[in-house]
This record gives sequence, C-alpha cells and structure tokens, in this order.
Amino acid sequence: MADKDFPAPVAWADDRLGIGKIGKKNLRKVFPDHWSFMLGEIALYSFIILLLSGVFLTLWFKPSMAEVEYQGSYSLLKGLHMSEAYASALDISFDIRGGLLMRQIHHWAAVLFVASMMVHLLRIFFTGAFRKPRELNWVIGFGMLFLGIIEGFIGYGLPDDLLSGTGLRITQGMIQASPVVGTWMSFFIFGGEFPGDDFVPRFFTIHVLLIPGLILALVTAHLFLVVYHKHTQYPGPGRTEKNVVGYPLMPVYMAKAGGFFFVVFGITALMGALLQINPIWLYGPYNPAEVTAGSQPDWYMGWLEGSVRIMPGFESEFWGITLSWNLIIPALLIPPAFVTLVALYPFIEQWITGDKREHHLLDRPRNMPTRTGIGAAFITFYGLLWIGGGNDLIATHFGISLNSVTWFLRVAVFLGPVLAFWAARRIAISLQRADNERLLHGLESGVIMRSPDGEYTEKHTPISKYEAYELTARERILPLEVGPETDENGVAAPHRGIKKVRAALSRFYFADAVQKPTREEIEAAHSHGHGHGDHDELGHSDEAEVEAGEATTREQVTKH
Repeated sequence: MADKDFPAPVAWADDRLGIGKIGKKNLRKVFPDHWSFMLGEIALYSFIILLLSGVFLTLWFKPSMAEVEYQGSYSLLKGLHMSEAYASALDISFDIRGGLLMRQIHHWAAVLFVASMMVHLLRIFFTGAFRKPRELNWVIGFGMLFLGIIEGFIGYGLPDDLLSGTGLRITQGMIQASPVVGTWMSFFIFGGEFPGDDFVPRFFTIHVLLIPGLILALVTAHLFLVVYHKHTQYPGPGRTEKNVVGYPLMPVYMAKAGGFFFVVFGITALMGALLQINPIWLYGPYNPAEVTAGSQPDWYMGWLEGSVRIMPGFESEFWGITLSWNLIIPALLIPPAFVTLVALYPFIEQWITGDKREHHLLDRPRNMPTRTGIGAAFITFYGLLWIGGGNDLIATHFGISLNSVTWFLRVAVFLGPVLAFWAARRIAISLQRADNERLLHGLESGVIMRSPDGEYTEKHTPISKYEAYELTARERILPLEVGPETDENGVAAPHRGIKKVRAALSRFYFADAVQKPTREEIEAAHSHGHGHGDHDELGHSDEAEVEAGEATTREQVTKH
C-alpha cells in the first residue's frame, strides 16, 4: 500500500514512525493452524482479563491492616472487628455494583491463566517444541508459569480472610524452617510477628505492580521470539523444516484472535456469574488462634502442600540450630529441584542426544518414547503430591483412614512415576510399531482371498500419500557412540568418563525406539505382494510433498 492510500492519521504516523514498512512485513507473517496452538492464546487472553478486572478491583480495595468495625451489608459479620483489607473485600462483594462479579471473574481468570500455561507447556514438551532454537523461550515460558503461581498465591492472601490466613500461616512456617535466615525472612515479609501489620500493603504492591510487570515483560519477549524463530508446525504434506504452511496474520489470524479473545472473555464472565469461587464472607476475618477446617489452597498450590503433608515428621539439631527436615525437604528442597529440572530439560535432552540442529517440525509423542515416558512420570509425580494436599478430605469423603491415605501416597510418590514412565514408553513404542505396520502393509480390509495352492490371506488396502508422508516425516535416530580411546596421534581422548556416561544415557534414551522404514524396506514390502495393487499408492515423502504443494490453496500460504 502506498503512503497516499493511508488515511490521514495513519499517514501522519507513518511519516514519523515508519509503521507502514513494519506492518507490511509483519502483518502478512504466516502462522500454522492447529487447535493446540490456542492453549497459549488462552493464557494470553486470561492475563489480559486479569489486568482489566484487577484495575477495577484496585479502585476499591484498601490494602491496610488497620482494624475497623464492619458496618456493611452482610449482616452476619456486622459489628465484627476486622482488618480494613477484609472489610473492603466484603464491600466489593456486597456494596459495589458489579463488584462480586468482577472479583469472581478475576479469580476464575487466574485459575484459567495458570491452567492454560501448564497445558500449553505440556504440549510444547511432548511435541519437542522446546528444541533449538527455542530453548530460551521454554525457560521464559516456565518463568511465566512460576510467576503466575506466585502471583496467584499472593492475591489469594490479600483479602485477609480466615482461609487465606491459614494458607499464609503454613507459608510462614515453611519460611521459618529455612536454616539460619528463616526467622529474619519471616520478620521481613510480615513486618514482625505473624501476621504483623505490613504484609497486606507489601503483598498488594508486589501483586499489582512488580509481578504483573515482570510477566508482561516476559510475555513480550516470548511473543517476539515466537515471531523471530517462526512458529512450529506439525508434520504434514508440504511442511518442512525450512517453511511455514498456514495463514497470514492479517486479516485471517487477526480476525480469529479477536473472536477467540471474546470467546474466552465470555466464558470467564459466565463462570464468574454462575460458579461461586472463594466466598470470603463464609470464612470470616483472619484470627491467628483459629484455623479453617478442611482448608485447601488454590489447586496450583496443592502439590506443594501435599509434599508437606505426606512427609514424615523428624528434625535434628546441629550447633544449636534446629533443622526441621519435615519442612526443609518437601518445601525448600523438592520444589526448587523439580522446577530446576523441568526448566533445564531442553539443555539436558540436547546434551544426552547430541542433537544441536534447528527443529521447526514438531514430534509426534509416540516417536520419542523416552521423552513421553519422562513427561508421564513428571505428571504422575505432580498429581500424587496434588492428591496429598487433600488427604484429609479424601479420607473423610471415602471413609478411609487418614494414615492409610498418607502412607499410600508416601509409597506411590516413588513408585508411581516409575510405573508411569514404563507404561507410557511401552505404549508409545507399540504405537510406533503399529504405524510401521500400516506404512509397510496398509490397512486390513476384511477381504479374505485364497491362492491357487490353498493359502488364505487377507487383502490390505493402501494408505493415502498424505498419511504416508506424516508417518515418515521423522528422522532415524541413533544413540551416541563413545569413540576411540585415543586420537590419531595416540593421545588419550579427554573427558572419557563423561563421554561414557553420555553414551550410556543416549542408549537408554533411544532404547527400543522403532526406526521408521527406509525407502528400500517399503519397496521390498510392497514387492512381496499384500494385495495393495500399485505400491506407488503409498507414495514416498518426496512425492507426497510435491503433491501437497500443488494442493495448497491460495489462502494457505507457504512462507520461507
């Protein structure tokens, strides 16, 4: 579009900012289309909803621990002494027009924000979208998830009701379990003895300024890297490591994204209107002498509480310092170790496999059985700890001994991930074998034929060229080799021990993985005669790619 075609305000801005050139390049950028890519969009739109609803709540919430006498509309608490923070939260719920709706929209959006980020990261993990050059984006995404969980927990504590106060009391105990610095940290955060007079103002500042600013910066960096690296895509006809097959940002994706945002906003508003969440008026103001029976944190903090609940209680003393291992291990050691392992996984896998190539095509989870098994083990570990966070309610509702539930989880948290790894890995390998069988021999037709010598065989029907391409759009993988002990000059190879460990891990990683058939193996299978007819019906990856390129519509653009 020439400058003269711009409306006057746009032409004025283009003369000074050069937005025409920027827009011409980026607004036509191509993005692939798949439903799973919407998970990241849900996270983004939930964050926008959080910002909008949070601004509304900030106008009326009073972040103060000053004691007041409640005189609002909720008669059951009238005349009761409470913090100004809790009183203002009640006023928002009962006396501000639309306040309760906005509170519940804000809370549901927070739940949806964390949930969508988790599922989005799982999609990235199982499809290998974290591989080079996207390792940094994986770390950024995981950082957003971590900040989102912290942000949600801090917001959960702001109303100063009995439920949130119980959660904060548990957190304060975990902080105090830190050797040497625990007491100092607790006094710094809460402004003295718990609950102190300063934690609500401090939490409020962190909740509305610091963490949202950090998340916004990470979102910007994340989206910039998505555009810079180009979006990953699933294997399919016409799709290679060097192109993107999809639709342009403008006008297709702009229209779709705008519509999808209002869908997410509408569903969140509907949940806020119809589904009650966090009814703080039922809990009353926080009192350190009281504890809410059956209290549960928001679901994304359940795994941390579960790790504390199932840990046996024991402690030791060294040089006058008491170490409470029942808190240090589950609260201060296991969560950081788990988070660090997941955040660094792309680099760990790259070191084990030796794969430092760029990848823009996604893996099918079945084609990386060990990674799929590791993901299943992580999910099982997290899920068992999450169940542990509600061990009392499980025991109460199902009439089971609390000790039985706790001891079962203590054992299952070690055995469960191992069994999940083994089962998921074997299932993935079985699916690989089924794919190879379909690729080599086609599909069973149910038609039985008899040969002249009396042998009965079943006729197989060929799969399409497009399906054959998808099944072969992966690389044959081989484990790393240790290499010779000496070089050509007879000098011992350096780091021999590390190379042996790496080779052993590589053999474990690729053990029992089913390699895709070679072209010769496919041709040999077809030449043996399985009732396919012309074996070219199955096609090869290069033929399927050519045909797919011819079938690409004008709207579905391929951009190099």
